[in-house]
Amino acid sequence: MGEQGQVFAIHTVESWNEQLELSKATKKLVVVDFTASWCGPCRFMAPILADLAKKLPHVTFLKVDVDELEPVAREWGIDAMPTFIFLKEGEKIDELVGASKDDLQQKIDLHSSSPVQTD
Repeated sequence: MGEQGQVFAIHTVESWNEQLELSKATKKLVVVDFTASWCGPCRFMAPILADLAKKLPHVTFLKVDVDELEPVAREWGIDAMPTFIFLKEGEKIDELVGASKDDLQQKIDLHSSSPVQTD
């Protein structure tokens, strides 16, 4: 997945599928930022996301441009930007719509610190 502590921009459906497969293989929380270049609130959130990625190397941060990867955005039902989707083991566990730094931090804290269920 490259270096830790950064936001990975996904530019192809193949790359998205690869990241999804990697997320299934790990127990790490994956935060996906569905964004658009023309979206003001998305631009507001970009440096916040980059900062969180530096502080939280145990969380994987992905960025998907909804115009560039429209099939992926459609598949995940994205109709507002920014939308943050939280994945664990390839499964969606939560979602946040809107540019709220505090809400984003709370959801990351909630899901990254939640104990892994073992059977």
